[in-house]
Amino acid sequence: MRLSTILVLFVLVTGSLSAQPWEVDNSIFNPSGIPSLSFSQPRCNDIDEDGDFDFWLGNTNRSPLYIQNDGSTSEPHFVVGTDYLAGISYLAAEVAVNADLNGDGVLDLISGGYTGLHFFVGSANFGYTEIAGFFGDIDAGSYPVPDLADIDTDGDLDLILGFSESGAVRLYPNSGSPAAAEFLEANAQILTDVGLYAYPVFCDFDNDLDYDILIGRDVHGFVYLQNDGSATDPEWNDNSALFAGLGNDTYWNSGDLADLNGDGLYDLLYGTASGPLQCYFNSGSSAAPTWQENTALFGGTIDVGGASSPFLLDFDGDGDLDLLTGTQMGDIKYFANSGGPYDPAWVEDSDFFAVIDHSIYAAVTAGDLDDDGLNDVIVGDLNGGLYYYRNTGTALVYNAFAFMGINVGGWSCPRLVDLDHDGDLDLVVGDEDGYLSYFANTGTPEQAIWELQSGYFAGIDVSSSASPSFADLDEDGDLDLVAGSSWGDLYCYLNENGSWVNNNTLFAGISTDQNAAPALVDLDHDGDYDLILGDYDGTFKYYRNLKYSSDILNPPRNLTYEYQEGYLISWEAPAEGSTSPFEFYNIYLDGEHLVSSPETFWLFDSLELGDYLVEVTAQYIGGESIPAELQLSVVSNNDLLQSPIVLQNYPNPFSRETTISYSVKEAGPVSIKIYNLKGQLVKALVQESKAAGQYRVVWDGTDHNHERVLSGIFLIQMKAGRYSSTRKMIMMQ
Repeated sequence: MRLSTILVLFVLVTGSLSAQPWEVDNSIFNPSGIPSLSFSQPRCNDIDEDGDFDFWLGNTNRSPLYIQNDGSTSEPHFVVGTDYLAGISYLAAEVAVNADLNGDGVLDLISGGYTGLHFFVGSANFGYTEIAGFFGDIDAGSYPVPDLADIDTDGDLDLILGFSESGAVRLYPNSGSPAAAEFLEANAQILTDVGLYAYPVFCDFDNDLDYDILIGRDVHGFVYLQNDGSATDPEWNDNSALFAGLGNDTYWNSGDLADLNGDGLYDLLYGTASGPLQCYFNSGSSAAPTWQENTALFGGTIDVGGASSPFLLDFDGDGDLDLLTGTQMGDIKYFANSGGPYDPAWVEDSDFFAVIDHSIYAAVTAGDLDDDGLNDVIVGDLNGGLYYYRNTGTALVYNAFAFMGINVGGWSCPRLVDLDHDGDLDLVVGDEDGYLSYFANTGTPEQAIWELQSGYFAGIDVSSSASPSFADLDEDGDLDLVAGSSWGDLYCYLNENGSWVNNNTLFAGISTDQNAAPALVDLDHDGDYDLILGDYDGTFKYYRNLKYSSDILNPPRNLTYEYQEGYLISWEAPAEGSTSPFEFYNIYLDGEHLVSSPETFWLFDSLELGDYLVEVTAQYIGGESIPAELQLSVVSNNDLLQSPIVLQNYPNPFSRETTISYSVKEAGPVSIKIYNLKGQLVKALVQESKAAGQYRVVWDGTDHNHERVLSGIFLIQMKAGRYSSTRKMIMMQ
């Protein structure tokens, strides 16, 4: 089964909230589904032995991930596979390669990490057992980077190592046998030194039946050592020009060469310090490669390099949510939503924010602080200060006086929110110690005046580096709080009549590695609050709240019309069971949207003679329903005289009761019902068969329980056979 997203379901229940399941959907900020991990190191092999290339994705956060090709040799498609190496410490395995070092026909695992070089014997079903001391004669140090190949064509596998700090690359011929490998420090051959760190891999890039070496490094670009001699008498020459231009835009490049698309040429897959994988296909030849970037396999990942801190709002005023984030280096990144309210997609456009340059670990918030229709910006950073930038429409202009004298001590994380519901934006700031400060805006929407409200968040302590976000999680009309900490945990506090009550179940099971930075917004526009989570890695995780969805959007029912000094169309409210909150109705005439209305009727008072298609849809937060349709034929300006049924009431408006008179021209079943403007049935007055004739019935303003209803607008709906008529009436008290 092909998967493009990684989905995990959490079902979390609280005492005060209904069950809200969370669905992890990494495709929102990572369309390929392949995670962006810091200092990523892919190493290719046919790991599952199905004839195409898979790879291990090494990194600094955890043991290497198995990335499986569930496509083919010519059309690869990669998904996160079973976590076969979960039991191996990342201290022993920041990078891993497969090779059969004991000659049993099963791939073994060789890894390098902080604790040095390690050998794991492979077994069926991807089991790996470490053989301690296997590389005991090699002085590999910390973070060695291995690869293996039979470089001297003697039938056994030789070892190459890249070294940390020194940048040396050493070749270790196998002095043992195919079934009992042995590597000795005394036999090591120093091939080159590329600087601080070296990440070598074997390849026969020039297809001359001997092995060449590609070396990634802790700077830009790659070093390529081409073997211009032979397998038994190698001659290593630098021919890095074949890879010129690759890795120049990324820092710290570690990669591998493999024929990913089955055209007989090596392609390049490499990882970076920030994490996103880079892929280039060779469309030229081995002697003269033409490198074409492939963004379909791993592209689209949003990774800001470190310490992502999301804040979402409609910054460009186009009706959907855009993404602002601080970064570890102190930059502010802006990603415009090029999709829409229901299907977000992201395009970076950070130039407007390039003027912002303060300390590292920046956090950002935005809102219209001068009521000019433009979103202004407030930035926090490691120093604990606050920095205000007014948006003029063409530039962000720094105002050094707006927060003069205000400092929260360190790691300031500001969030603009109307916390007191007075129509202007207030400011909440998290700090390094895990506390929150509340600066109420006691000015106006046009001119903010900030006053510290001591004790407002008393008792709330998230341990360190508080990153707050606010939303009405329990739908009681006030704003609740979720805050992240530097330990990767989330803390939830519900606002109950002005008191903050800890809720430790709503986000139970959701955490990140370090520096959790939450943002609560309705990103999929279905009526509930979703969770976007930033972290130390610089990436974003998306947890979709499944309380509401767009799965079921029921349409209006029983669309009918009658002539009443115009054509009055009416309908009943949708059936129960829709999975998103209702907003209003949309009325269309011949495909053209006329109006949106909360009422269940609409009067066309100036239609020309002809045939019309009337459509009415129910608009939900999660989208629009399919239409209820009605064919309307205007054949006369006096359709009232031609109507087979007549419905009237008097008095209208009325206070205590009204008499409803109606006539039936053909014998048959008749129903007369009273509805409110929400389409809810109030009372059934008539439900029986009637002979042709004129009748009267009195409504006394009570419902089906004989209780008096509140004053307002009501609809009388009469149905007689295949005909129906609806009339509006007003009850006043």
